[in-house]
Amino acid sequence: MHNAFLIADPHFSHEGVCQFLRDDGTKLRPFDTAAEMDEVMIKNWNDIVRPVDKVYVCGDLVMKAKKQIHIMERLNGKKVLIKGNHDIGELKVYLPYFYDIRAFHVLDNFCITHIPIHPDCLGRFKGNIHGHIHQRTVMLNGAPDPRYFCISAEQINYTPIEWNDLRKKFYSQLGLEIKNS
Repeated sequence: MHNAFLIADPHFSHEGVCQFLRDDGTKLRPFDTAAEMDEVMIKNWNDIVRPVDKVYVCGDLVMKAKKQIHIMERLNGKKVLIKGNHDIGELKVYLPYFYDIRAFHVLDNFCITHIPIHPDCLGRFKGNIHGHIHQRTVMLNGAPDPRYFCISAEQINYTPIEWNDLRKKFYSQLGLEIKNS
């Protein structure tokens, strides 16, 4: 039996992300270098993901695909890339590391994307699991919109989140009960 995991915005080997600031002026990520960040995220990943598990990487994997994609060799799991705005390398660069590459994916009627989808597109889905906005939250009338769940690395402790745990959190956030099939 295998598990499924999700993570967005790992930004492996991206020195710049270690310098980004939150809206309050504190560091976005608690790492001084990309190498330090990479090692922590690789350890976190491999501590919970087994080689047989599936991992949905929801965009912004690396900044320079040709130079940095090789880090994927160090990560457990059968990986699916849901492309993000920084995943602009040629397809052939990603193919050796991913068994599937998509623009989005639907799982248990949740739309999984990199960039949050427009609210008008949510009608046919339970909600949107996404990345892209890092520490921010999609808002609705001045409050967090419960139909969105951000899985940017900063939001999930730089560790892929297991699908069943994420689903329970999202259902709770939506005020729904999980029905066992």
